[in-house]
Amino acid sequence: MTETTDKTPPTFMQTFKSSLAAMFGVQSSAAHERDFTRGKPSHFIFMGIILTTLFVLTVWGVVKLVLSAAGV
Repeated sequence: MTETTDKTPPTFMQTFKSSLAAMFGVQSSAAHERDFTRGKPSHFIFMGIILTTLFVLTVWGVVKLVLSAAGV
């Protein structure tokens, strides 16, 4: 059975990679097709919230680190 005929939803790692690629605006057409034919919107919404939260916390942490190093 090939990936294109498989009807199972994308794995956690495939969902993670697709969501990360979407954040950067780069994704293969094969992954895009897989996500829209087999993916569940709730999985991608949940992953998007998680990745956005991690991004915001990372930026916040870097800013705090730079400001504390600058003595502000």
